[in-house]
This record gives sequence, structure tokens and C-alpha cells, in this order.
Amino acid sequence: MSDHSTTQEIEERPEKSVVKPKKRVWKVILYVLLSILGLIILTLGFIAVKYPQIAKAFYNFATVPVSQIASENGRVNILMMGKSGADHEGADLTDTMILVSVSIGNPGVKTVSIPRDIWIPELRAKINSAYYWGKTGTQYFDSSTNGGGLGLAKKTVQDVTGQPIQYGAVIDFSSFKEIIDALGGVQVNVENTFTDPLYPIAGHENDTCGGKDPTFACRYETITFNTGLQTMDGETALKFVRSRHAEGPEGTDIAREARQQKVINAIKNKAMDPKVFLSPRTDLAMLNIVNKYVETDLDLPTAGILARIILDGSGNISQNLIPEDLLINPPISKTYDNLYVFIPKAGNGNWQAVHEWFTSVLGK
Repeated sequence: MSDHSTTQEIEERPEKSVVKPKKRVWKVILYVLLSILGLIILTLGFIAVKYPQIAKAFYNFATVPVSQIASENGRVNILMMGKSGADHEGADLTDTMILVSVSIGNPGVKTVSIPRDIWIPELRAKINSAYYWGKTGTQYFDSSTNGGGLGLAKKTVQDVTGQPIQYGAVIDFSSFKEIIDALGGVQVNVENTFTDPLYPIAGHENDTCGGKDPTFACRYETITFNTGLQTMDGETALKFVRSRHAEGPEGTDIAREARQQKVINAIKNKAMDPKVFLSPRTDLAMLNIVNKYVETDLDLPTAGILARIILDGSGNISQNLIPEDLLINPPISKTYDNLYVFIPKAGNGNWQAVHEWFTSVLGK
């Protein structure tokens, strides 16, 4: 690859731990979209005649013709990715990458977070840039066989994990706010009052503040949440889950993850309200959001089958992280373009031990 300055300039601060990679709001979006996919398909049945693909999805959701979905050894693997999109720096870097493995025979879902800082020698870049390079085109990628950013990202993660990946999806960050707004807001119980004086203002990441403020205070705003049950719109909920610099205990990763879980549950509860999911207006709004912000190689009929299988296995979900002893953080050097990266402990490009771990977790 001739120029890596683009990805270097838009890299964010590195992860500090392999065991616990930085959690992002993308994960909230990914699980929410999966959980409500079945509901969307069910309630769009009334327009089936006008939209035959939706009719087929509805039929597949009800009958579950598993022979029509790509799988291997009884599992369907989907690479779910989140990108900032819009006008944000690094718009096409997929800082959240989650392998979602769905069992067909014994309903259940296993997920594995893929650290964004894994170094890929073939790309001479981190794994979170695979989608970007596939989308823009690289000398390492034959677009005739794999299809753009999704194709290269799937192939790259497949090489690292040793697991076949049948489907992929990239979700734009902007959808999070619109999902909540389409639902008419969500109710969230704020347990602890907290203030974050350094919440980044979108679009001001590179503001120089007129060159008069060395602290660059113009890039940030102060946000405060008070204890109690609150109805949040999309923008407010986004700030609630993304806050990273709160004063006191709410400034920790654990607290942020707890807030994310609160919003996930709030979205689920609102989406399950019959007044909401039986509303044609809400269902069409949700479908428009998916069409606008989600890039995927899943068609609607296949999504109908997958949504039903995931729904049936929703009571058996496990989340996993690649063990710390399988990856190492080498010294920053020119070998890795002076970036903070992870490589396999067995040696750069040797993923055998990682493959064996994925096989033990997901099965052959």
C-alpha cells in the first residue's frame, strides 16, 4: 500500500488492554438492530403485496427454512461492524468489530469482540481499516471475488479467526439517535448524578479555538445528568452512553458499560410495547433507518430466517473476548508504521493458536 498517512492521522488513542478492549456505543447499535429485526419483519406484513421481498421475509420468519441460509457445521457467522460515518474523522474505520455466531440446531448466540488494533501484515494496517481499504480499493484485494469493504473486512477477520463468515453488516453511528427518536424516546433511570466537562462536540474535533486556548476548550461541552427516571431522545441518550470523562465513579469503563446496558434495555422495552411495534408508522421509520444506515450482504428473505433463529436463541447469549495470552503488544516501531498494535503471541501473522481458541469456543 503506497500511503498509510490517512489511517495514521485518523487513528484514535490505542486500546490499553487486550482483555478489555474499549467499549463503544456501536455495540449498543448492533445488538439493538438484531433484537428488533424480527419485530420489524413481523409487523410489515400488511404491505406484503406491495413489497414481495418483505412478504418472503415474513414467510421465512414464520416457517424458518434453514436450508436457504448459508451456514457451516450448524452455525451462521455474521461480522457486525460499526463506523462513525457522516463527517466524523475516520468515517470508515470500523472501531467496533463483533463476530456473531448463531447456532441453528441448538438455538443460541455467541459473540466475540475483535480488537480494532490487530495488525494485518498483508494490508500493512490495523484490522479496523480493512473495510476502509476494501471500499477504496487496494492492490491486495481482488474486488471481483469479494465485493468492496464488506468483502475485505470479512476475509480479513476470517483469516484471523479461522472461522468462515457467511454474512456481514456495517452500521453507521448516526442510526443510534434516529432509532431512539423513531421509537419516540426511551425512559432511562439515572442512578447517579454526574457531570462530564469534556464531552466532545461533533464537528469541532480539530477546532483551534482561534489559537488562543492551549486547552482547546472550544472542542468540548459540559453535560450533566441528574438522578431519576428520565425520558431521553436520541441525542441525550447518546451523550449518556458515550460520556467518558465524568467526575467520580461514573467516569470508569464499568460505569459506562452499565449505562449502555440501561439504554439497551430501555430500547428493548420500548420496542416491545404493542403500541410501538404494531404501529405501521414506527415500523416503516425503522425500516427506513436500516436502509439508510446499514450496509449488508443479507437480503430480506435471509434476514427473516436469521431473525427468527436469533429470537429463538435470545435466552442463550454469551459474550467472549480473545484471551490476553494469545495477543501481545510489540514495541512501537517502523515495522508497524509506528502504531500501537496487537499481533499474535506466536509471531506476526501466525494465527494458529487463535484459530484453535475460536474452534473451542464456537465449535468446529
